Amino acid sequence: MMITVGEMILRIAVGGLLGALVGLERHLRAKEAGIRTHFLVGLGSALFMVISQFGFPDAERFDAARVAAQVVSGMGFLGAGLIIFHKNSIRGLTTAAGVWVVSAIGLASGAGMFWIAATTAVMAVICLEAMHFFLRKYEQHQVRISFTAQSEECLQNALTRFGRELEFYTMDRKAEAIDATVVLRVTSRDYTSRLLDTARSLSGITVTRIEPVLD
Repeated sequence: MMITVGEMILRIAVGGLLGALVGLERHLRAKEAGIRTHFLVGLGSALFMVISQFGFPDAERFDAARVAAQVVSGMGFLGAGLIIFHKNSIRGLTTAAGVWVVSAIGLASGAGMFWIAATTAVMAVICLEAMHFFLRKYEQHQVRISFTAQSEECLQNALTRFGRELEFYTMDRKAEAIDATVVLRVTSRDYTSRLLDTARSLSGITVTRIEPVLD
């Protein structure tokens, strides 16, 4: 079955645009691969599928999936470049998986399965957005708080109040006060005001700095 050049261009364009749709969500999250990367992956995958199906009209016997199959394995190299292991944490895994899905969306578009490709793209965006909205309520952050305690008793009261959120602390005894720094693991994004309210409720404690702990 042969199709017109116009329909081939349409399939490739749809693959690129649907890839850009997924890339837009990654771009808004400031991730490693954004709109351009996802657009090119979707565009290229759709082109590979078109070539696989219609690029060998004179061959007596051929497998239409042989070129497309290489896209699936080839995306592994691109995805591996997006995954970063740093300080016992893995980053970029979701973006790499997204690029892999976009390659499948491009293949579906190149095969003319527009509804399947569009549905997959919408489901991918919904999944990324919904999971981000849900998980950010439970996402943990490390926060460093520096404060001055008038006495050791005040310091112990503060450490007790922080409770399970406390990971570790350091202290420096001086003649009139104790300078301390604690690292907490919190889940609330509005941790600054909450921690300030906690510090104000403690007698003999003066907070000098609250800052996130960056990797």
